[in-house]
Amino acid sequence: MSTLMVQGTTSDAGKSTLVAALCRWLQRQGVVVVPFKPQNMALNSAVTADGGEIGRAQAVQAQACGLAPHTDMNPVLLKPNSDTGAQVIIHGRAISSMAAAAYHDYKKVALQAVLQSHRRLSDAYQVVMVEGAGSPAEINLRAGDIANMGFAEAVDCPVILIADIDRGGVFAHLVGTLELLSASEQARVQGFVINRFRGALSLLQPGLDWLEQRTGKPVLGVLPYLGDLHLEAEDAIDRRQTPKAERVLKVVVPVLPRISNHTDFDPLRLHPQVDLQFVAPGQPIPAADLIILPGSKSVRADLAFLRANGWEETLQRHLRYGGKLLGICGGLQMLGRNLHDPLGLEGAAGSSPGFGLLAFDTVLAAEKQLRNVQGHLCLEDAPVSGYEIHAGVTSGPALDLAAVRLADGRNDGAQSVDGQILGTYLHGLFEAPAACSALLRWAGLRDVQPVDYHALRERDLERLADLVEQHLDCARLRELCGL
Repeated sequence: MSTLMVQGTTSDAGKSTLVAALCRWLQRQGVVVVPFKPQNMALNSAVTADGGEIGRAQAVQAQACGLAPHTDMNPVLLKPNSDTGAQVIIHGRAISSMAAAAYHDYKKVALQAVLQSHRRLSDAYQVVMVEGAGSPAEINLRAGDIANMGFAEAVDCPVILIADIDRGGVFAHLVGTLELLSASEQARVQGFVINRFRGALSLLQPGLDWLEQRTGKPVLGVLPYLGDLHLEAEDAIDRRQTPKAERVLKVVVPVLPRISNHTDFDPLRLHPQVDLQFVAPGQPIPAADLIILPGSKSVRADLAFLRANGWEETLQRHLRYGGKLLGICGGLQMLGRNLHDPLGLEGAAGSSPGFGLLAFDTVLAAEKQLRNVQGHLCLEDAPVSGYEIHAGVTSGPALDLAAVRLADGRNDGAQSVDGQILGTYLHGLFEAPAACSALLRWAGLRDVQPVDYHALRERDLERLADLVEQHLDCARLRELCGL
């Protein structure tokens, strides 16, 4: 069994993308490969086949391998709930919230969970393809590191270092990162990959030659910039748009301080008939056909943020003029009468009034609900699939008019009697083509073009594998994978 790790010179250097590309490239050759990220910090997560929670990037990488997501693929997940603390999830289950200093001390325990998961995957798969986190050269985080070189040293695996040339300073990033590593860590780096290159490779070649001479490490390849490539973002919001038709549905989503699972909206961002706008703090709120309140890791705090930024008045005006309003997960909870957090799970214990648009109340409970679900929307009886990740328990008469009928016999969410407001706990509800089309028709779009989001993701995974074959040193990569 073999382990190969991809580390990056910065966040968003392309680690997630390269791991997904290598996973699909190996899978196409019949290699039994599995993705792995020792520690992830992200508010975009997925529910696994074994009923746990991992980062969404690892769920996409699992698809690249032809596997169902499993908690061993991301044994430590940190979900920030403040500027200095996060909920700590070990093997798919939330164990507590910790301040940064407390988690630093806890990393010795977390490392054991990481090594247990890696051992199980190594026993079951030919290749474990590992993604690092951030940069291995963060000096203040190197003590007790479990996400980058600390893990690589613990399991004795080779490392590829990737850098994004589109940011500028790519040679400084690579050489500087290497210089800040220890001698044993430097020896572990087996080569470089340069990502997102535009232009003629001949113009870059002198720099590549200098880099190899300067470091003694080979450049394994240069990946081209693909403006239309889409893989779900690990954390940062992707605001790119595909070309749109002349007549589009205008959709607005507020960017909450603790917005979670904003990947819910990727199918809308990619839809040719939808103009999706994320509205950041301080930006004017444009007119829209549909406003969506997204998920949140700190619902009461984000609810207060919306009020402070004028969103309550905006929602009332939007509804008066006939606009549609959708709340997902935390956004659903905001639509109700009250939100109670008696245990202080997302901040100081207490209660907050909701927007009062639907007659229900929500209480945050200690046990998080994690489910992959299927069912039918009450709109057009369209089939829908998705996943639930929430601590809220919602009750009230508005739930009698459900938004979704689930296959397990439960009802989910609520809708207003006049049909203007819809709320659901389901993440991923726009990924099913029939459900997405039904929701767009409800929001006012006519002659909806069906879009298969799963097929789009498959297409891009195949394109990434093609790039590996065309632009990277595949013979050397196979050697590094022990093949």
